[in-house]
Amino acid sequence: MDSTIIGQECIDELADYAGFKPQVAAITERAMQGELDFAQALAERVALLKGLDVAVIEQCLAERIRPNPGAATLVRTMRAKGAETILVSGGFTAFVAPIAKQVGFDRFVANVLGIRDGKLTGRTEGRIVDSRIKHDELMEARARLGLMREATMAIGDGANDIALVTESGMGVAYRAKPALAAVADARLDHNDLSALLWAQGIPRADWVEA
Repeated sequence: MDSTIIGQECIDELADYAGFKPQVAAITERAMQGELDFAQALAERVALLKGLDVAVIEQCLAERIRPNPGAATLVRTMRAKGAETILVSGGFTAFVAPIAKQVGFDRFVANVLGIRDGKLTGRTEGRIVDSRIKHDELMEARARLGLMREATMAIGDGANDIALVTESGMGVAYRAKPALAAVADARLDHNDLSALLWAQGIPRADWVEA
């Protein structure tokens, strides 16, 4: 989701409210470049959010988080054409759930921030949605829907998306880090996300504009 369906990194923006944006953003960048283990990098960043009031999440969503151009048109048009759309994110359900609804995804998968007494605990709860989980979600959906590999598409921007993108029928690197761009089937560096409808052969007259 982050830097792909939306134009921001939610954890970086949330950290700004806690006064730790430079530190968190530096870890995020290294993780997306593939220089750090994702789970470790996530734990380090979330720890810096400990004690932050949970109400700040809603404030951050309202003030800073915006879908990228073409995201809703891409997702809603694909759904209208019979595709199942899944937002799989290494981010947090508190952000992913409302964005998934706004953009129009069928469902979402993301990490859960720990909350106690209205404050962030500085930890996540449950499994970590990492590179392996992203890959496994694609494989599960493919098996459940009875799809060939060629009937799937995945979009991402960082090293954490490599396994997902390379396993899909059309793996797209969206304004991506070099590690992902080097292995993707296609790169989208200049146009907005609706360009992926042209790539699927869907004429403009059939687009569900958002």
